Amino acid sequence: MDYAKESLKMHYDLKGKIEVVSRAKVDSKDALSLAYTPGVAQPCLEIQKDVNKSYDLTRRWNTVAVVTDGTAVLGLGDIGPEAGMPVMEGKCVLFKEFGGVDAIPLCVRSKDVDEIVKTVSLLAGSFGGINLEDISAPRCFEIEKKLKEKCDIPIFHDDQHGTAIACLSAVLGALRFVKKDIATAKFVVNGCGAAGSAIGRLLVNMGAQNVIMVDRFGALYEGIDAKLDRIQSYLATVTNKEHKQGTLADVAKGADVMIGASAPNVFTKEIMQSMADKAIVFALANPVPETSYDAAKEAGVAVAGTGRSDRPNQVNNVTVFPGVFRGAIDVRARAITEDMKVAAVYAIADLIDEKDLREDYVVPDAFDPRVAPAVAAAVAKVAIEKGLARKIVDPEVVRANTAKRIGR
Repeated sequence: MDYAKESLKMHYDLKGKIEVVSRAKVDSKDALSLAYTPGVAQPCLEIQKDVNKSYDLTRRWNTVAVVTDGTAVLGLGDIGPEAGMPVMEGKCVLFKEFGGVDAIPLCVRSKDVDEIVKTVSLLAGSFGGINLEDISAPRCFEIEKKLKEKCDIPIFHDDQHGTAIACLSAVLGALRFVKKDIATAKFVVNGCGAAGSAIGRLLVNMGAQNVIMVDRFGALYEGIDAKLDRIQSYLATVTNKEHKQGTLADVAKGADVMIGASAPNVFTKEIMQSMADKAIVFALANPVPETSYDAAKEAGVAVAGTGRSDRPNQVNNVTVFPGVFRGAIDVRARAITEDMKVAAVYAIADLIDEKDLREDYVVPDAFDPRVAPAVAAAVAKVAIEKGLARKIVDPEVVRANTAKRIGR
């Protein structure tokens, strides 16, 4: 199929992939009076007395905003907020199909961090959560940080954390398959932008002791003479404890795991062959990865994966964000934390039994019906345990309800 041609035709035909569907019937005078005036005044007054009633009396409890400024849309770059709308609508479709979450695209005409933060924070009372999408680094780090400080609902930048969770769940499966341990394996992450930085941080949070981050300036280490953003500066203090310097080719020698969130075709055959025995390579650049699956296997890599749906071991954010938000909004969580992200990683990875692991099956497929319910239950459980839930719901009920909502 010519996906570009057929997708353009579909978008012209549909004129939008989402729509608003009324849940209330307005087919009589009484029905009108209940859904709108005069009856609607009563729920308004209830919310005025207790703003938390907005979760009980409106659709806020199940609604997420998908927010972009259009500066980092897919592999297209800074194409503007309106041009990013088809992607945001697509994200909303995935929220509904894979998590039963209602999502609304908000494309903001500003590149100013404080303007975007103010806009989103002022609208936060309408939503149960905020999904930040396709915002360029390092601005995305500051927008997320400031929104977390201002809002009491989950704020989640999927390009960072969704990618990191999806990647680490695949890495865990691959490590189990080759019989290596996250604590002792040597990791090299190429790319210190939004996705790469988040992968590095999550690796450290999950106990990886030997992580080297690489960017255009080479290996990252504490004291490096390079202009770093806030997140890169943090990573410089918690990774590469031996202060190794050099290019990707230099530091990849002997690596057990190499992860790319960078640029096309930079994982050469020579680099991959210099890695340790039973090496693992995940190449996540989009739309063209750092290496193809076939090239990685030809280079002798034990387990390979990319973001492509046409090859094995796809690292796909759709295994993450629907379940993360489903679990968070079901318990009315105030935030999405590092502990929740780690729980989501294990929830996905643990779905594959040890005996079922293969070199071409180390992470569940995006359409695996177990994924979103498992992630939702794991996130809800941590939110409750950490005192971040406004509503206490048995995680197993969250799991069952999620499966029911998405019909999987």
